[in-house]
Amino acid sequence: MCGILKTMAKQLISRLIYFFFVAILSWSCSSTKHVPTGEYLVDNVKITVNDTKDVSGQDLINYLRQTPNHKVLGFFKIQLATYNLSGNDPSKWYNKWLRRMGQAPVIYDTNLTLASATQLKQALINRGYLKTIVEIDTIKNDKKKKIDVNYNIYTGQPYYISTLDYNLPDTTIAQIIHQDPSLSTIKSGTLLDRDILDAKRTDIAKALTDNGYYEFNKEYISFTADTALNKKDVNLTMNLLPPRDSTGKFNPSAQHKIFRIRDIYFVTDYNIDKNNKYSINAIDSVKYNNLTVIYGKDHYISPKILDEKCHIKANSPYNASQIDRTYESLRQLGILKSITINLRQINDSDNSIDVYIFLSRNKKQGITFDVEGTNSEGDLGFGIGLTYQHRNIAKGSELLTAKVRTAYESLSGNIDGLINNRYTEYAAEVGITFPKFKAPFLSKNFKQQQRAATEFLVSFNYQERPEYTRIIAGAAWKYKWNNRENTIRRTLDLIDINYVYLPKSTFEFIDQIAPSNPLLRYSYEDHFIMRMGYSYYKTNQRIATPTLRRPVLRPSIYALRASVEMAGNLLYAISAITGQKREDDAYKIFGIQYSQYVKADFDYTYTRNFDERNSLSFHFGTGIGYPYGNSSMIPFEKRFYAGGANGVRGWGVRSLGPGNFDSHNSVSDFINQCGDIRLDLSIEYRAKLFWILEGALFIDAGNIWTIHSYENQPGGMFHFNSFYKEIALSYGVGLRLDFSYFLLRLDLGMKAHNPARNQERWPIIHPKWGRDATFHFAVGYPF
Repeated sequence: MCGILKTMAKQLISRLIYFFFVAILSWSCSSTKHVPTGEYLVDNVKITVNDTKDVSGQDLINYLRQTPNHKVLGFFKIQLATYNLSGNDPSKWYNKWLRRMGQAPVIYDTNLTLASATQLKQALINRGYLKTIVEIDTIKNDKKKKIDVNYNIYTGQPYYISTLDYNLPDTTIAQIIHQDPSLSTIKSGTLLDRDILDAKRTDIAKALTDNGYYEFNKEYISFTADTALNKKDVNLTMNLLPPRDSTGKFNPSAQHKIFRIRDIYFVTDYNIDKNNKYSINAIDSVKYNNLTVIYGKDHYISPKILDEKCHIKANSPYNASQIDRTYESLRQLGILKSITINLRQINDSDNSIDVYIFLSRNKKQGITFDVEGTNSEGDLGFGIGLTYQHRNIAKGSELLTAKVRTAYESLSGNIDGLINNRYTEYAAEVGITFPKFKAPFLSKNFKQQQRAATEFLVSFNYQERPEYTRIIAGAAWKYKWNNRENTIRRTLDLIDINYVYLPKSTFEFIDQIAPSNPLLRYSYEDHFIMRMGYSYYKTNQRIATPTLRRPVLRPSIYALRASVEMAGNLLYAISAITGQKREDDAYKIFGIQYSQYVKADFDYTYTRNFDERNSLSFHFGTGIGYPYGNSSMIPFEKRFYAGGANGVRGWGVRSLGPGNFDSHNSVSDFINQCGDIRLDLSIEYRAKLFWILEGALFIDAGNIWTIHSYENQPGGMFHFNSFYKEIALSYGVGLRLDFSYFLLRLDLGMKAHNPARNQERWPIIHPKWGRDATFHFAVGYPF
């Protein structure tokens, strides 16, 4: 099935490439095809800022009301070319399709140009350049029906803040502002930037709403600037305005009031009418700590979990941040479909508020069913899978997931010497996820500070193959938690067990397939891994959430991933303390040698967004694994590999390295192409072309190496004085289909430098398509 999808993707991309070049040719000869007579196509727009180097034209582009059609690589107007492929009849379906994919020509509009100049001037005034002048210069080409628009900006000298005074009649509010240096300090010599002052107003309003001032907002904070004649120094005064009365006017005789939270109600069953009024279906109520939970027909969620997720404190001043955190925490509960928090003032004379938290329930249970069929050279087979989920197994929004799967494939031909005449598999997996830290002795306060989940998982897989019968069993206990912004994520694998057992196999099966290959033997011998690990992820990009479907674009984005894991230390200590005897120079458990190693990974990605359509991304990755104690080699599945859609893309997956190891793509070479050290370097330019199509140009570098010298991996060992000569290089192009919620990627990688012995060292000089080209089909960006 994967091969069919790859072929279809390649055909689609090939057609899109053809269409891409046709569009370029069309643009070169008919870029003004749909520009009406007497009108002009906006060809170029330039912003020139004089008098200062602190502001560039690039910083001001977003203030323009009219910009040219988008350019790819700085000069190809692909979207306009696509639009120009359409005919003059907009009612025809293919014309509609082409126009929807492309972009209509930007026709020069004098009013929009004047509006742009006004916005540019205001933007610079807001930044402290109060004497800004914007001049417009247009260059028309009547023959080509094109126009260039130039904005020449003369900023003059900026104004700076000299002193800051305070006019805060309310002593309580003044105390709150002065106690927090970030709210009251504006340094002398700072530009008179209105955006900075407005941000300060917002910060003050937030601080006050977190201290009980329920009705406060930033409009009650203002700044007055006093400028002396012919001077650029400004004396600034921060003013506190009085609250408004019932008519909406400021009331100088009144003071801002502090509100307190009285009672907190959770309503688990309610109706809402057309007028947005709630009616409560109250059958029962339960008091828990300072909460009242009003139930309908079903007590589907426990008061304890609601209390842990509620950050609002009864009998305390109103705090807006507590409301926000309560929303965030309740969204972790999968059993809840919607959450609405209403605040109701008791009466006009009482500064008390009751909190009503309205909850609606999601579906408790769900079942999915999968069926697949196979045909391997006439041998028919099928697979059946069933997944069951319960989102509220213990009334605490615990997610129970149970999966079962079975697969069967017949085997024809001579079966002499084999133990099974079929391929059969039975698999089961059961896991439960708690939306909090599930551990003893943890306080409610600690649990509320973390957005955490606890996972328990057990799995079992029984396989019958013609040559062997194998059992794979596993168990895991892990914690996951992140910060409020979802920009830092941590995972602690407290325990992760993997057990592989071969109860039956053909006579001398392992000796036949791997007489001298320890890596291949390890894959089919009994083995046991008990590991623990920790991973850390940090980014400055908000990750998509139910309320933030797509992350907000930032000029620069970074992402850091680091992880470390260890295996076998506890078992080794127990074996040594109890005086267990070594067998074959190793300790064993259940008669099986267990693995002992340490492994660390680090990846860093930096992306520079030049604008919404062009970006440059850089990736650096490294890792190392070291066997010791009870092991002379890291388990095969824990070793690194190179090549593939997310590695050095001039090579297929697991076809590069280690070191200068010479591979001939045999089964044994595939097994041997793994290592204990990895290095990855990539740089990729990405550009949105038109419609959902994106393009990319990339260069990749990297390889893997082994810690020790292994007989079956000659040339694979890492050496400081020569490893740089063994770094593979590749280059290529990529096309991607961005469907917003997921991205399909097809990359073509070409080998540039091949470190393998007895192979062409510099394929970039003597390229051969069949030898050096590799296609990769994947989902999502490579990094």
